[in-house]
Amino acid sequence: MAGSTIEKGVFGRLPDGRDVERIVLRGAGGFEARIITHGAVLQALIAPDAKGGHDDVVLGHDAFTGYLSERKFFGATVGRYANRIAKGQFSLDGETVQLAVNNGPNALHGGLDGFDRKLWEIVELDEGAAPAVTLAYTSPHRDENYPGRLDVRLTYRVTGPTELSLSMEARTDRPTIVNLTNHSFFNLEGATSGTSILDHRLTVAAEHFLAIDPTAIPLPEAPRRVAGTPFDFREPRPVGERIRQGDQQLQNGRGYDHTYCLGRDGKLALAARLEAPRSGRIMELFTDQPGLQVYSGNYLDGTVLGKGGKLIRQSDAMCLEPHIWPDAPNRPDFPSPRLDPGQVYRHHTVYRFAVRTS
Repeated sequence: MAGSTIEKGVFGRLPDGRDVERIVLRGAGGFEARIITHGAVLQALIAPDAKGGHDDVVLGHDAFTGYLSERKFFGATVGRYANRIAKGQFSLDGETVQLAVNNGPNALHGGLDGFDRKLWEIVELDEGAAPAVTLAYTSPHRDENYPGRLDVRLTYRVTGPTELSLSMEARTDRPTIVNLTNHSFFNLEGATSGTSILDHRLTVAAEHFLAIDPTAIPLPEAPRRVAGTPFDFREPRPVGERIRQGDQQLQNGRGYDHTYCLGRDGKLALAARLEAPRSGRIMELFTDQPGLQVYSGNYLDGTVLGKGGKLIRQSDAMCLEPHIWPDAPNRPDFPSPRLDPGQVYRHHTVYRFAVRTS
């Protein structure tokens, strides 16, 4: 209803007849976050521009059929393990766990039927000055062969006039691994603008990144310094300025598809800043996670129809995914993704929007 900070309705229906709901959270001056229960997806994010207009700045689909037919992770909650695990295999307390291999020789984003394909339950709506929705999903023991039952809760909350906060928690009944993220594809000119993100100016608060092999698994070496490489975004640089340089790492990732090492020690801090030149939109991303995957949309190939009936092509959007480092279950030198009974996995990310004033 008019003036309400929360709206709930049916967005679509699964083949088994269950409803997929959509929750709209409203901030100030037209700012909106729209979340659907399938995949706990951020389906739309409406943000102001420098001229007083508003646009949706995340890629995805206008109707649920698009999410059901294409698994592209648009806006999805990814788990149990975001990013890649080499050969889909890791050891935990002497047991070798074999996961499904679904990305070349590796496991990616939770396997064949990850959290992005699950119907989450709405467990709480909080209407008021900071409107929020809390969703829950329970992953059973041996789901995608991961050990332990995992109880997950996540909350999307509008925490400022143009600020969206995402908080996630998980608990287990036996030792396991967990690494969750949101996989939104951002274009700050607008999801249907038809413009590339290559001229977006990006800043990443990291001195190091993880070099990868051609299958996107981190190399067996210490994190590399960004200084003197095309991966140095410590100062604002256009995403596309150096993306075609003859660098082996850019070749391995077909562009940027690398984890930046944040070293946050569990404290919320600025990780990245993205600015669009025409709309004047600015997004600052704060997180408490130790890594940020910067992905320049290299594998978007025009085979998927997105919002507004537009084909989604390479570099139409980019992802900034906060999470634990890839292949960490096999790398004792990396931040640990282990979760034991009695512990709580926590993840907090904030997306703060502003506009250029000069």
